Amino acid sequence: MARRDGPESAQRAVLVGARPLDVPPSAALRAFDGPRVTWSAPEGPTLVGCEVTAAVSADGPERFARVREDGTQLLRSVRGDVPDAARPRLVGGFAFHDEHRSAPPWRGFPGARFVLPRVQVTAVDGETWLTVTTREADADIDAELDAAGERIERAEETRNPPPGIVSTQRTPSRDAWREQVGAAVERIRDGELEKVVLAQSLRANLRAPFRLADTLDRLSSSYPDCHRFAVDPGVGATFFGATPERLVRLDGERVETEALAGSAGRGATEAEDERLAETLHTPKTEHEHALVARTVRERLAEMGGEVTVGERGRKRLANVQHLHTPIEATVPAGTHLLDVAERLHPTPAVGGHPPEAARRVIRETETFERGWYAAPVGHFDASGDGALAVAIRSAVANDETATLFAGNGIVADSDPDAEWGELQLKFRPMLDQLR
Repeated sequence: MARRDGPESAQRAVLVGARPLDVPPSAALRAFDGPRVTWSAPEGPTLVGCEVTAAVSADGPERFARVREDGTQLLRSVRGDVPDAARPRLVGGFAFHDEHRSAPPWRGFPGARFVLPRVQVTAVDGETWLTVTTREADADIDAELDAAGERIERAEETRNPPPGIVSTQRTPSRDAWREQVGAAVERIRDGELEKVVLAQSLRANLRAPFRLADTLDRLSSSYPDCHRFAVDPGVGATFFGATPERLVRLDGERVETEALAGSAGRGATEAEDERLAETLHTPKTEHEHALVARTVRERLAEMGGEVTVGERGRKRLANVQHLHTPIEATVPAGTHLLDVAERLHPTPAVGGHPPEAARRVIRETETFERGWYAAPVGHFDASGDGALAVAIRSAVANDETATLFAGNGIVADSDPDAEWGELQLKFRPMLDQLR
């Protein structure tokens, strides 16, 4: 049975107001404690949302539809004239599995949750806007804007070093990983499935408290070409990351997505970089990437529009490089971002193929809860436009610990030790921000 906050979420109108702001969105993170949400991407707006005017939540296999329905109803209840750049958005994400369990370290994270922030700071096209929302019918919007603006502008600019890591523990262990990969390879060779993505969690015990604003500053500096995000429900745990993988961006009838699969390290020189990149062109890696690109193309084509697959290349990040194919499509008028997301999630890059068999193997194999790892995170507006990324290169943290996640695609000729080594590369972006 899906749980939802829909009826309450649309009972009362939401009043909105906006004005320009002279400080960056990151200042809002230092001005407010949780709940907080953030989004920043190589293209489109940078968003910081603080506190909650309303939220929509759902669990179970219908959670995409529930959030789309309740979120649209909520955003259509907004009353007020604000510039398009400052329009209110719902920001949040989903769990990877339909049957997600909201247990530690995922306390406060249901199967899906998107919030309408009380205070939203948006940077887009060289401008920064402060937006406030409220359900109080007699609220003074100008006074709300004054108070929020003054609080953000007074925020301290103190920068703290990384918290440091005392110890780490991986689940599964290396020996258990070899057994898991070996069992998955047998099932693939027996014809049960073609590919499955198995993940590992890494628990890091922190020396000092985790601080979200400082961590995101470091991620923005190190990974400007990634989608940076954070979801802090205000109950002690924060999910954050810098993911190279876009799930979908929707603008009207135009969809942008990609296939991202196959990983190699980065070299200290251009020659070493090219040598490492040669490992992206093995039969295993090229097969894995082609499977992702084909599946994304087929799922978009099922929506009735035209699909264009771009030229395959490489996406280079600070410590890893991936095979990358851009994909664009048109969709029928009125299509919502979450319609496309439900169609695409999970892609074979983070789940496997066929999808149902892969999800079954993941559930039967992994001994920890994936939670929101490798699931869609992002934002959408009243028209259904917006953007979602795949929440890889991510972690969930509290004051004392951070739990990191990384996964690798397993196919018929996968070697457990080679896959283990590739996983350790994928942990580095989050580890480097903490130690």
